[in-house]
Amino acid sequence: MDFYGKKNLWKFILFVFAILIGAATLWYTEGFLNELRQEEIKKVNQFGHAMNNIIHDDANCEIFFEQEIIESNTTIPIILVGQDGNVVNSKNVDAKRLQDKAWLDSKLQEMRLQAEPIEVDLGAGQKQYIYYQNSILLTKLRYYPIVLLVVMSLFIIIAYIAFSNARKAEQNQVWNGLAKETAHQIGTPLTSLMGWLELLRNKEENSTMVTEMEKDITRLNTITQRFSKIGSQPSIKQQDVVEVVRNSVDYLKNRSPRKIEIRSELPDGQISAELNKELFEWVIENLIRNAIDALDGEKGNITVSLTETNRSVRIDVKDSGKGIPQNKFKTVFRPGYTTKSRGWGLGLSLAKRIIEEYHNGRIYVAASEIGAGTTFRIQLRKPRS
Repeated sequence: MDFYGKKNLWKFILFVFAILIGAATLWYTEGFLNELRQEEIKKVNQFGHAMNNIIHDDANCEIFFEQEIIESNTTIPIILVGQDGNVVNSKNVDAKRLQDKAWLDSKLQEMRLQAEPIEVDLGAGQKQYIYYQNSILLTKLRYYPIVLLVVMSLFIIIAYIAFSNARKAEQNQVWNGLAKETAHQIGTPLTSLMGWLELLRNKEENSTMVTEMEKDITRLNTITQRFSKIGSQPSIKQQDVVEVVRNSVDYLKNRSPRKIEIRSELPDGQISAELNKELFEWVIENLIRNAIDALDGEKGNITVSLTETNRSVRIDVKDSGKGIPQNKFKTVFRPGYTTKSRGWGLGLSLAKRIIEEYHNGRIYVAASEIGAGTTFRIQLRKPRS
């Protein structure tokens, strides 16, 4: 299994584990709350029984003990209502609010929904009803696990964002250091080669060879500049995207296998966007090279097209290669992911970094079908007029 496949598996396992912890917490708390509720129901029943004993003045019971039962209730809201609907007594309820008929009716309905009122027989056909509901403590405890899970989730999310940002900053330092060091390592022998080139230029018999060598050295110099820009803040300015894309396509047309046809579908006029020419050419060339690799040495076509909307410029690089599975559409842009035996898996990752971080654009797999080909799309914002 590849690295990113294992990473996704571990994410899934941790997610399931978190769900199980949350479910277990809620289940345990619900059981605990049910036990508390049963205890409160017992207390209310004892309250009703004590009321009956006091009213009937049962000689077999101790009135003092019954009063203790009634007065010991300090948490459960209770309203004692007569047959006429008037409040006879109350416990743990705001007495002032009981004067409000609308509030009282609403409160009694709320209590009735939680539990049926307990009937107190006064004798001679007279009855009273004890309305009650969960205590404030029980209500708070019912919401406690939800609050706890929300707080824990927020803490985990904040910690994840903080660690992700720290990791991203560290990766940026690695990218920048790698790019600068690569530019430095290439630049040193490149300077020497340019000196040798000047010596060869003085001999007429070397003119053709020198011309071709000069092209390659110029190319190496361009690569060095690209790497140096990765490690710093590149200059972004308004450029003609059509010309930049055309130059990249023309350069690779002459350097690709003959069995592969590279076509460009570009508009005749200019289309402007803010970009860095050297880095953007690098991205286009990278996508075309990936398309060439996708053909795997077979005959095929690569089409580079450019279109515009009111707000954006779109560049599509489409090949007729082997295609990409849908579950790999995002994975292909991650560092180290490659299907080639000798690949480093950095090309598309660099392309994503250049487009999204330096050009504030988007690069993604627009479409792909196994055995039919893939379309990569770059989307840039058009400059405000």
